[in-house]
Amino acid sequence: MRDRTTPLLTEAQIQTRVRELGAQLAADYAGKDLVMVGLLNGVYPFFADLTRATALEFEVSFMQVSSYGGGTESTGEVHILKDLDASIQGRHALVVEDIVDTGLTLFKVRNLLLDREPASLKICTLLDKPSRRRVEVPVDYIGFTIEDHFVVGYGLDYNGKLRNLPYVGVYHP
Repeated sequence: MRDRTTPLLTEAQIQTRVRELGAQLAADYAGKDLVMVGLLNGVYPFFADLTRATALEFEVSFMQVSSYGGGTESTGEVHILKDLDASIQGRHALVVEDIVDTGLTLFKVRNLLLDREPASLKICTLLDKPSRRRVEVPVDYIGFTIEDHFVVGYGLDYNGKLRNLPYVGVYHP
């Protein structure tokens, strides 16, 4: 299946940008009670690299959400499969996502988390695909803005596969 991908972002490009984002987060959240919230499953390599690149003390928590159902298009229905273990009330929460596509997933997650009264709520994504937005959500930290391609690698998958590629590639079925 690797032969069905065309590299879009190299491993070196990704790591350089992750270090830049980590430095920005360290500056922006210095002295604040931060909870970094990873949205599973696709975020795991980005989240791990980003947390190591962020020179702060913070708590880590995860949510698992699904909107793809195994295809290459979002179904439009967002399901919370695993909720947070940590409280974010009165704390600064940073949601970390692998890709913002239609915005539907983050719209639902953001509204759910805002109801929990955090001191602030911001969003960080590795990839942003603004041409696909169906609902607007504020994205505060963006690794890369990309065109409308179905991408895999560095945590992103097609039917659960290709997450282990060290780069982000355009998938050609």
